[in-house]
Amino acid sequence: MTDPRRTPPRHARDQRGVALPSPVVLLSIVAVAMAAVAYLFTQGSPETEREVAIVSRDQTPSASPSPTEAPTPSKEPSAEPEPEKKTPPPVKRGEVFVTVFNNSGITGLAGQVGGSVTEAGWQVSGTDNWYGSVPATTVYFPPQLERAARQLALDVGVDRVQPAVDGMGGDRLTLILTAPLG
Repeated sequence: MTDPRRTPPRHARDQRGVALPSPVVLLSIVAVAMAAVAYLFTQGSPETEREVAIVSRDQTPSASPSPTEAPTPSKEPSAEPEPEKKTPPPVKRGEVFVTVFNNSGITGLAGQVGGSVTEAGWQVSGTDNWYGSVPATTVYFPPQLERAARQLALDVGVDRVQPAVDGMGGDRLTLILTAPLG
């Protein structure tokens, strides 16, 4: 007969194994380690963000000193006169066609805003519903009407101005509404 204290029963577990952590724990440890390495490598790096000014095609960008830099006075006066900055002529609202589309659930919004656009001096060529997905109220423009698009956006209070996409008229602005204008 065998001594029950010496031989473990058959259903007893062997406690000499190794318990592995779950994959989620392993992935978390790897993610934390990668973040620490990225932090160490980017610490002390120069800033990569900078302010970018939007310059129209008609203008040339001008360099301006940053607030921390003091402008250095030039010792010699420039022999060449500074070129005059040509301001582009104002946009002639009455000569630009605008199509207004409603992409919201508000019935008659395109017609209502189309009336406001007409009152601002633009030529509304039509109003209708837009079927598709637009993230926010947007003025779309063909390349030759970019300045006009920016002016229309200012006139009606729209923050988003984008180049036209396929299916939009190449000779007019397209205003797509996703909500009432504020």
